Amino acid sequence: MGSNSSGDKGTRNLVIGMISFIVVVGVVFSLISNRSSSTAAVPATVSEADGYGIVLNPESTPTIDVYVDYQCVACKYFEIINGGYLNEVIAQKKAKVVVHPLSFIGPESVLAANAVACAADENEFVDMNLALFQNQADQSNTGKWSKEYLAQLGKSIGITSSNFESCVNEGKYVRWTSNVATASGKADVNSTPTVFVNGKALDREAGEYGDLAKFRAALAAGGVK
Repeated sequence: MGSNSSGDKGTRNLVIGMISFIVVVGVVFSLISNRSSSTAAVPATVSEADGYGIVLNPESTPTIDVYVDYQCVACKYFEIINGGYLNEVIAQKKAKVVVHPLSFIGPESVLAANAVACAADENEFVDMNLALFQNQADQSNTGKWSKEYLAQLGKSIGITSSNFESCVNEGKYVRWTSNVATASGKADVNSTPTVFVNGKALDREAGEYGDLAKFRAALAAGGVK
């Protein structure tokens, strides 16, 4: 898409508008922090040292931390604008990327986080991450994202493993989502999307979330070549 197209300008304006509606989650973190469990099942790709996030390219540097809720509309538009480049960074191992799926918006956020963790077990995190945003409902917690729906969504992008289906249907990693939330609260993350590059947060007011060129520049400043 050309940078001067009316569609691009419209999307960018929408992103800028949606960023202003970022949901503050600090209170929610405090409410659920006591549900964090050291015995919760976690995917093999999850690192407790990295805030219980799903780690891609663990041997690479620098480190990019991405905090999203799959029902967060602003997160969807962040994905539309920046997801392609971030996936390129992941594919080319230009950085260690740690994704922290939050679940403060409600039960379907928990189910989506569980599903993307199940997909990570199958090395299909990136495609499932995108599929969730592409299939986000117009309103939160409408019942669209049932376990059955999410299992079928995985199948639709080529995840055919019976282990994936059972992982989704059994809610294998549901308890892990509380650990992610607790760790995120300790990291002072109070809104989504939030992105850190080597511990430095992207600047919302400077447009680093809603403008691809500025997003790329922010990552480059943090050492992403």
